Amino acid sequence: MEDRPDRPAQDAALRAELAAGLRVLALDETLATPLLAYLALLARWNRAYNLTAVREPQAMVARHLLDSLAMQAAVAPLAARIGTLADIGSGAGLPGIPLAIAVPGLSVTLVESNGKKARFLREAVRTLRLGNASVVEARIEAVDRAGEFDAITARALATLPRILELGGHLLAPAGHLLAMKGVVPDEEIAALPPGWRVERVEQLAVPGLDGERHLVVVARA
Repeated sequence: MEDRPDRPAQDAALRAELAAGLRVLALDETLATPLLAYLALLARWNRAYNLTAVREPQAMVARHLLDSLAMQAAVAPLAARIGTLADIGSGAGLPGIPLAIAVPGLSVTLVESNGKKARFLREAVRTLRLGNASVVEARIEAVDRAGEFDAITARALATLPRILELGGHLLAPAGHLLAMKGVVPDEEIAALPPGWRVERVEQLAVPGLDGERHLVVVARA
């Protein structure tokens, strides 16, 4: 976010929009402060490193922050037992960093192979003091932590079969893939490899977004 005469007004508008979205998602409005700190860092790095195609902070509120947090209810139960989540192909930290901020009892591992994006993730974890988040700079299929995670998640990464091909080995025996999708991916569901099944599909309501959003929960058969 650049320093401009209208900066205070813009910041106030972003905070108001984010706070309203947090209320809709039944999340604490005080989360707006660390989430906006992450957004400011992302916007600054995005000018040099092209971390995300969404450039305007106002658009990032709904399309990045609130979209990521719409799945918070699915990971919240893990926090009660200090569960582990791997955000594979994390990119700019979505949905992993917003979830780590909103669910501090959750242990989040951000897996990213791109060096520039991994450097941003490490800086974000350090700057935001996210003691419950860590970064692994590696290709997903090369991460040697088989069976360590209660859940893996991916946002705009690949098809369900491809996500499982790349990261299924990371899941504990009773673990779940929490995949963020637009419309219900019927063809992807039909193409799931043997040994996997869809446990449920949840329609998500994302404040500020008109398009369909679904969370597809996949478990071992």
